Amino acid sequence: MNFSIKNVVGKQVRQSRLRKKLTQDQLSAKLARLGCQIDRAGISKIETGSRCVYDYELKALGKALNTSIAQILGD
Repeated sequence: MNFSIKNVVGKQVRQSRLRKKLTQDQLSAKLARLGCQIDRAGISKIETGSRCVYDYELKALGKALNTSIAQILGD
């Protein structure tokens, strides 16, 4: 694993979202249904690496994107 990359979550979220053909608004809505409030701007900030992701958000992102937490973490 390359530990020089400090934030892989944003890139992985974007790639997973695009593979699922979801807009940021659609992902935000899926997260809201799971009880996790991240608006479109927040998702944009996550994807660009300017916002960190809390552990409970990581879990919700995995469910919303139908992918594993390990994959979102770049494993």
